[in-house]
Amino acid sequence: MWAGWLWDAPEMEFGICLASRPRDLGHVVTAERLGFTHCWMADSQMIWSDVYAMLALAAERTTSMQIGTGVAVAPTRPAVVTAAAHATINELAPGRVFCGIGTGNTAMRIMGHKPMPIAEFDDYLGTLRALMAGEEADVVFRGRVAPARHVMPDDGFVRFDPPIPIHVSAFGPRAMGLAAKHGDGLITSAPPQPAAIERVRAGLAAAAADAGRSIDRETFPVSTLTTTCVLRPGETLESPRVREQTGAFAIAGLHYTYEQVTQLGRPVPKHVADIWDDYAAALEEIPEERRHLRTHLGHNCWVTPEEERFVTPALIDASCIVGTPDQVRGRIAELDAAGLDQLVILPPIDEKEAVVADIARHLM
Repeated sequence: MWAGWLWDAPEMEFGICLASRPRDLGHVVTAERLGFTHCWMADSQMIWSDVYAMLALAAERTTSMQIGTGVAVAPTRPAVVTAAAHATINELAPGRVFCGIGTGNTAMRIMGHKPMPIAEFDDYLGTLRALMAGEEADVVFRGRVAPARHVMPDDGFVRFDPPIPIHVSAFGPRAMGLAAKHGDGLITSAPPQPAAIERVRAGLAAAAADAGRSIDRETFPVSTLTTTCVLRPGETLESPRVREQTGAFAIAGLHYTYEQVTQLGRPVPKHVADIWDDYAAALEEIPEERRHLRTHLGHNCWVTPEEERFVTPALIDASCIVGTPDQVRGRIAELDAAGLDQLVILPPIDEKEAVVADIARHLM
């Protein structure tokens, strides 16, 4: 028996996020067997495999786990395509499908383009919500507006019932406002600190009130993307195993920060101040017109050799949950009390089995 079963755990759900790759489908099956409730399949067409092909395979290999996009990229697919894709997976796994949807922060920037503007995302979500319910919506395509709906929803092609919940990906206040307006939940990557989750919940409540909605934990779950490492005796944030299990996620945060600072003029966060100049200088050796092809290399899969030196304890601590079993349990309980409903775990590819096994043993 797992020793972790003796822990009086909070109501936190544990999901996995998988960088879409066919050879890793067995990991989804393992995570389901260990008790993980959700699989968020990552979507970024120029770095990973096709998300909907992966979800179709996952639907056939699982029986109870909720499966969905983590998150679908709105600007690369019209809302009619996104709705039909999810409804197709819902035909394969009825009632187990969800839609995570975002503006394409990584997927668009890795192609050298900007994410979808907020006003356009607002319209997209309104259209998607109607289409995902099997309803008719006015669809803009090539500058023309026309009504659209799936005209054969009852013939085994797609399934809109049971309903497919929409989890809107948001980081800033404007996008969170759209989550409160259009969504059934929020998927984010907030710092894994209670104060950050409390701010998210407060912002959602205010935005929902402005939109004429009332949301709470019973009706509107909040999920956050992170990873964890349960320390063994004598380990610290600088230990090799800890770096191996958290480095990819920490470095992906640095990729995101670089674009926020250089493209949007955001201030350099304190936790990267000591490495910032060296990191920025290394990237800026690459010609600007090709830099987007390098910035996200290894994104959430591994740390490239030249970026190993930037995996600092401060960078790990800012985005990951690391500690002894008791310390990690305590942090999870605090996050639960602050209003977090699901931890979505995204470990590096080579460490994913070890990470989920540790979570199942010590935290679930």
